[in-house]
Amino acid sequence: MPPCACAARVGASGVRVGSRPRLLIAAIVGSVVAVDQVTKWWAVHALDDRDIDLVGTLRLHLLMNKGSAFGFGSRFTPLITLVAMAVVMLFLRTGTKLTERWPRVAMALVVGGALGNLTDRLFRVGGGLLGGAVVDFLDLQWWPVFNVADIAISVGAILLVVTAGSDADRTADTDRPADNGGATREELGR
Repeated sequence: MPPCACAARVGASGVRVGSRPRLLIAAIVGSVVAVDQVTKWWAVHALDDRDIDLVGTLRLHLLMNKGSAFGFGSRFTPLITLVAMAVVMLFLRTGTKLTERWPRVAMALVVGGALGNLTDRLFRVGGGLLGGAVVDFLDLQWWPVFNVADIAISVGAILLVVTAGSDADRTADTDRPADNGGATREELGR
């Protein structure tokens, strides 16, 4: 029986590429957004009138970030938000095509973090179109205040750099024609 056109691809590592990677991506993205939004909800309610010192310089300190990355560029927040939305769409599209697990995990972390912060931009009260404030509450006191979404974006970006090329190398290996001893297609009966 000829293979179905809808059959899943098999990656270089022998792992089926199809619904399972999509489930992995969806689970990571959903988990990051959920944990991010729950912790932000908690921070807004618990840290409204106080800070909580944890360990060393780490404290919980509520900050409503109306700027872009690390609070800078507040004039450009709507533009940067639109760019972030485009990047999320691009990552979602390319993430499901990756054949290796760690690049998919990295992509899902970045997308989940971006969606967590985009949720704030879209639904929190702020400065007009796409200008909602992002809730930040993790304060090292020597680094800009951040949140769970920022952690996911940073870890995902580092993981993308570390795994860069691993998926492309494996894909290139599977795209090369098999060694057929120099025989032509006709000689092989194809």
